[in-house]
Amino acid sequence: MKKTMSRKQKSGSGKKVKGENAVLAKIAEMPEPDRTMSERLHTIIKANAPVLSPRLWYGMPAYAKDGKVVLFFRDTQKFKERYITLGFNEAAQLDEGHMWAGCFRSKEVDCQGRG
Repeated sequence: MKKTMSRKQKSGSGKKVKGENAVLAKIAEMPEPDRTMSERLHTIIKANAPVLSPRLWYGMPAYAKDGKVVLFFRDTQKFKERYITLGFNEAAQLDEGHMWAGCFRSKEVDCQGRG
């Protein structure tokens, strides 16, 4: 039983590494200034939400909890937009009150995550 559990843990850890490598590769492909903003967002997300697993979601960097994407970001080139988008899916459970933000857009992100 212990061998099976350690295999599962290893495969889960391997998936996380593979997902992070895919996210980092996608970020590396982005043109500036999207690349720098995305690198900063990735660092901030990893530092503040280590429980989330990086992965690609529809070709965009995303972060999942229990297999469900809760957070993603989209560079300006994806849909020819002016701003980078940081979005939240329903699994993020941000529904406090009657209304809440589902995404944020920014033209720059500093090291503290301020846009």
